[in-house]
Amino acid sequence: MSGTLNKVMLIGNLGDEVKMHYFDDKNCVGRFPLATSETYVSKQTNERVSNTEWHNIVVRNKAAEICEKYLTKGDKVYIEGRIKTRKWTDDKGMERYSTEIQCDDFTFLTPKTDQQPSQQSKKSNPSNATSQSQPSAPTRSEPEGNDDLPF
Repeated sequence: MSGTLNKVMLIGNLGDEVKMHYFDDKNCVGRFPLATSETYVSKQTNERVSNTEWHNIVVRNKAAEICEKYLTKGDKVYIEGRIKTRKWTDDKGMERYSTEIQCDDFTFLTPKTDQQPSQQSKKSNPSNATSQSQPSAPTRSEPEGNDDLPF
């Protein structure tokens, strides 16, 4: 295979609210931590062990505004994106590195009914960020009953 692939798929819970940063040219960036956990039973101690990994998620422009509007701390979300490492200089002049997930697509997994009443009055959480409509019940164009079918 001659190509490369940089793809991340995560399902986790928000560790904090979405923090927004707006730029002069009407672009914006939203950032939030996402926790993914794994649980297993240790063979040595026979105890349940839980490990949590934290990921720095970055969303841009309209997607960032949607996340800010509908996501709250603790919500479960599916994230698709790519890993990117940024290099920056801190206040003391030291070069620092941050590894982030640049989000390309997301789906909200926390249903509206799981929110507390105070959150529902403040925000209405769609089940999917890509605005997919829920399939409605099929409608019948013919009335039920005698339809002259042989079976």
